[in-house]
Amino acid sequence: MGKFSLRLEIGGKTFGVVQPGICIAIPLNFNGPQPNTYGVAPAHAQAYASGGWVGDTRQGGSCNFETYTFTPHCNGTHTECVGHIVDERLRIHEQLQESLIPATLISVTPCKGADTADNYDPALNPDDLVIDRAMLEAALKETETSFHEAIIIRTLPNSDDKKSRDYMQQTPSFFTIEAMQYLVSLQLRHLLVDMPSVDRLFDEGKLSAHHIFWNLPAGSHSANNQPQQDKTITEMIYVPTQIADGKYLLNLQIAPFMADAAPSRPVLYALNPA
Repeated sequence: MGKFSLRLEIGGKTFGVVQPGICIAIPLNFNGPQPNTYGVAPAHAQAYASGGWVGDTRQGGSCNFETYTFTPHCNGTHTECVGHIVDERLRIHEQLQESLIPATLISVTPCKGADTADNYDPALNPDDLVIDRAMLEAALKETETSFHEAIIIRTLPNSDDKKSRDYMQQTPSFFTIEAMQYLVSLQLRHLLVDMPSVDRLFDEGKLSAHHIFWNLPAGSHSANNQPQQDKTITEMIYVPTQIADGKYLLNLQIAPFMADAAPSRPVLYALNPA
């Protein structure tokens, strides 16, 4: 069951934090199997070489010394801020101010666009796979509001090929307008999902769900001092099937990049009444 040495109060109740934590990031395997979207170049590592020196002990170098090339939005687990969709150069390193966050994990089975009453902009196609408001309401109805600061969504089926899936070959699900409006109404600050985008991958550049999440008008590219700038979206996580839905403490770790997004390592800690 694990051990806990840290106690904290959430929503008027005291919990013990169970060690060890559960990492729900997809480790980025440079030059190996990895998830990919939009057909970008795979994340790549290459030993640095200068003159007769090479940064690879297998090639006679004194140490390993590599250059890494990757696209955070497309090559693996990453956390993004509103800088992703606005002209202002807002950076995730400055926007993410929290590291220990009460969180709720839920699992949902996306439905086809033809089987929901919800909407999207641009309009839904019958075969689109979507997460709609009704399924979110059903999954969250018994959860505690004090754990809605972060919501983690696992889509079913939960094959571990998500760790290396090519999303140009297997189209992912995305959120309807009503689904994202519902999540925003819960006052969450951090949304974590196991697909490469909360929007349809090819959506005419509208990013409707992103705009709703950050309270920006459709088509706007100005943050305009919106009070919700410090909210984050984490995409391309993987939550192992054996991890139960429920409440957790989330440690949202990011690389200290001065960029709109950075590779991230979200870690979940189970909670016991204390």
